[in-house]
Amino acid sequence: MDRAQKEKVVEELGQIFESSGVVVVAQYAGLTVAEMQVLRARMRDAGGAVRVAKNKLAKIALEGKPCASISDLLTGMTVLAYSEDPVAAAKVVQDFTKENQKLVVLGGAMGASALDPAGVKAVAAMPSREELIAQVVSCIGAPASNIAGAIGAPASNIAGILSTLEEREAA
Repeated sequence: MDRAQKEKVVEELGQIFESSGVVVVAQYAGLTVAEMQVLRARMRDAGGAVRVAKNKLAKIALEGKPCASISDLLTGMTVLAYSEDPVAAAKVVQDFTKENQKLVVLGGAMGASALDPAGVKAVAAMPSREELIAQVVSCIGAPASNIAGAIGAPASNIAGILSTLEEREAA
């Protein structure tokens, strides 16, 4: 790589570190190309990406960024998994490590907060943005359906009582 290419990579990595909601650092020693492609595809489906970069360039790109704390994790064969959604990348990496023990999570960063492997696991256990939105919408909609049911119930109760009274008088 010549100097211009290195500067371009550092700039791209800098943008990744600034715009990502979460960055997960893992070692990928022993992964085959096919396994790495599976990881990339899953991450792409979740709205994230996987990037392999030279550790030295990544450390340069981390200088002055909120997630600069992960620079200590960049040793050996490391891969960066990132997404704008603060949960997506962690979920995909955790799910992938369950199937493939060759990928070892070293830690990560969520904004300025450094994460150890247990922290990444905890983030992965959190509901995603879409799940949270669905939960909020269902909480908002539940009282309305309860009110509609409560309003409709007395009318059906009255109708039931009236039909019972009619049956008694007819008998």
